[in-house]
Amino acid sequence: DRASMLQSLSNLEKHPDSVPINLLVPIPGTPFENVKPPSESEFVRTIAVARILMPNSLVRLSAGRLEMGEGMQALCFFAGANSIFYGEQLLTTDNPTSANDQLLFSRLGINQEDNQQLSSQDSELKVTLTS
Repeated sequence: DRASMLQSLSNLEKHPDSVPINLLVPIPGTPFENVKPPSESEFVRTIAVARILMPNSLVRLSAGRLEMGEGMQALCFFAGANSIFYGEQLLTTDNPTSANDQLLFSRLGINQEDNQQLSSQDSELKVTLTS
């Protein structure tokens, strides 16, 4: 489960540089097609716990951001997420468009710190909240 995974990662001698947190997107034809995703509060709590346990790691919002909506993503950033996968597609689920991400960042006062190109389509983006 999520708590055990975070505890295992936090008990490593060196915390991971990056801790991607995915929101389950049930996809037909997969073993998880009928599994209920965590509630918004459960997911945001997962982000907060990851941040507390691994304060120097990038806590990355990964798959499932399109299903989250702006409000849930905002709560995740305020709870400690400081990185996203950025681009039109990630693995088997789509991401919000770059324009939508930029608009969300602007509304929330989020600054882009680093943009590392991972491939021609996807990027890793480290972000910070401004005060």
